[in-house]
Amino acid sequence: MDLNLTKKNALVCGGSRGIGLAAAAELAELGANITLVARSGDKLAELVHSLHRDSSQNHDFMVADFSNPVELSKRVKALLSKKPIHILLNNTGGPKGGPITEARVEEFTQAFNNHLVCSHILTNLISPVMIKEGYGRIINVISTSVKEPIPGLGVSNTIRGAVASWAKTLAGELGRYGITVNNVLPGYTQTSRLDSIIQAKVKKTGKSEQEVINEMLAKVPMRRFADPSETGSVIAFLASPAGSYVNGTSIPVDGGRTKSL
Repeated sequence: MDLNLTKKNALVCGGSRGIGLAAAAELAELGANITLVARSGDKLAELVHSLHRDSSQNHDFMVADFSNPVELSKRVKALLSKKPIHILLNNTGGPKGGPITEARVEEFTQAFNNHLVCSHILTNLISPVMIKEGYGRIINVISTSVKEPIPGLGVSNTIRGAVASWAKTLAGELGRYGITVNNVLPGYTQTSRLDSIIQAKVKKTGKSEQEVINEMLAKVPMRRFADPSETGSVIAFLASPAGSYVNGTSIPVDGGRTKSL
């Protein structure tokens, strides 16, 4: 199986923690050069040195705020003037929870901007480079809610579905160039996002943290939360030459929690 990513450059959004950082680590292990993207330059400067590297690898970082698409575009253009990008991981923190009936219009607008508009900007800038290089992998970290809406995550359910449809459309248009577009759908994963969801349930229900955790685990056939590296490994496979004929899919990495096919 060809998993070799030597001389391939990966732009990893949300690279300062959780699934983004875990994916960056897995990609680096396969030989890719990593550019971490997040808002905190100081943190990225530290994390970039934690990634595996051999004599042929060179990792760096790019500070960007997805609430400012114009500035994001400028920074990506500057990066592309220095090197091509072969692998794009679109990954952004989820919108806050709450019933959809209580969501403000501004919450939808902000989430649409952060998750879909910015992913579209990145793809439009990077895909021509992928075509020229003859190698392209676009991977979007979204949610199992694209298969089954998750109660209490009204805005997220709505926007994640839009991103999934955007990605499926994109896969149909870029496939002829050998560029694949896929979605990874994490289930309950040990990240700060999961911590915030647990605490919100504790506050809403008055149950103890352990009670909430036990109720969540009861929905997962494997009876445990995922480690971010387990999702990162799936992302790394999709980014590799071995994943060359996987295109237009949405792959749950959820321990079997999603009941739909």
